[in-house]
Amino acid sequence: MKIVVALRHVPFEDLGTFEPLLRQRGYDVRYHDVGVDNMSTIDLQHVDLLAVLGGPIGAEQLREYPFLRDEIELIRARLASRQPMLGICLGAQLIASALGASVRPMGHKEIGFAPLTLTTPGQLSPIRALDGVDVLHWHGDRLDLPAGATLLAYTAQCDTQAFMVGPTTLALQFHPEFDHRRMEQWLIGHALELQAAGVSTASLRTTAIVRGGPLKVAGARLLDQWLRGAAE
Repeated sequence: MKIVVALRHVPFEDLGTFEPLLRQRGYDVRYHDVGVDNMSTIDLQHVDLLAVLGGPIGAEQLREYPFLRDEIELIRARLASRQPMLGICLGAQLIASALGASVRPMGHKEIGFAPLTLTTPGQLSPIRALDGVDVLHWHGDRLDLPAGATLLAYTAQCDTQAFMVGPTTLALQFHPEFDHRRMEQWLIGHALELQAAGVSTASLRTTAIVRGGPLKVAGARLLDQWLRGAAE
């Protein structure tokens, strides 16, 4: 059985709709709770897919969250192996940081459902599955495109929304794995952030019901196409 290890920062930002898809494809899904579980117990040689998930902290907050240093070192080791790795939101930022790119606050929040603008390489990549689909954005940091990476998508508020490093590393600033049936967990977990940003919980709740279904379908196509390409 293939193994996916998911680095999880908060319980409700897990693999979401991707988890049952991975299990259907023969993966044993194992979560590693960052800051709690010992990072040194992860043997990357026996990990078929490393997923670095989202969370409410920033990749640049190394002083406040020292465990991020160990996480970034693990990501660097995974990059060196050229084996499949998926980064989502904070995970994408940590991959960028591991590659030497800058990650910093945007000065505003990008929270809510909105489409991506695909680059020409993006239109030829697995990201094309999301073309015209409203994805969930939920971040306040931006990242520079790492040297050697290929930009796949952007939005008006954030100029690096997705990038790839070769065929095996995919980094996504947004949340294609979001399960709209669990929106209440996100609203509770990010209550202070939403209040500070002036974002309406009622609006997010209503929009999630409408956008969640199409996102789930498109996210499944994205994951399937990327996994097949990474395996090749």
